[in-house]
Amino acid sequence: MPWNRRIFLTAAAAASLAACSKQPKLSALPAGAPVLALGDSITFGTGATPETSYPTVLAKLTGWNIVNAGVPGDTSLAALKRLPALLQEHAPRLVLVSIGGNDFLRGVQESETRTNVRAICQQCAAAGAQVVLVAIPGFSALAAATRSLSDHALYAELAQELKIPVHASGWAEVLSDASLRSDPIHANARGYEVFARGLAETLRKLGLTG
Repeated sequence: MPWNRRIFLTAAAAASLAACSKQPKLSALPAGAPVLALGDSITFGTGATPETSYPTVLAKLTGWNIVNAGVPGDTSLAALKRLPALLQEHAPRLVLVSIGGNDFLRGVQESETRTNVRAICQQCAAAGAQVVLVAIPGFSALAAATRSLSDHALYAELAQELKIPVHASGWAEVLSDASLRSDPIHANARGYEVFARGLAETLRKLGLTG
């Protein structure tokens, strides 16, 4: 691994660890608990197979019954519109909210994305589910050129505002590494596994698993 890449990953991991230490603890979930993974194509598993999508890998790591509610192309508004039916059908005890990348790629106003992601988190909480927000990289021309991605600031800000935990740097680390990508904006099977294992560690630190 190139030295500058190693430095980037080490710094990102340290930042994620520091963030976890300050985050609210959640209630542990038993094996078989219903969990909803809400998102777009990177939740769906585009670039790999359904068996290697991150929700499937995470289900094996945790023992939870994780519903993959990732829809390729979804914006935050589209996810918000289909959320009520998902909450009613699955009654999840935890929702992993990983949405917003298509908003950034399409130039949706940041204020609109922020409003939609906030509403998603609030609706999940109102339905009785715990919520973990998953940060999405802020895609830009500079980021695309350098492949040095970092989380969009709105996720940390919303997590602080709503007093919910955030999984930081997971997608940014994976999508900054060419060996973990199937194309510029999607992971490959190995990338989804790396992401799922990192998320599982965050969930453990939050108290959701033993």
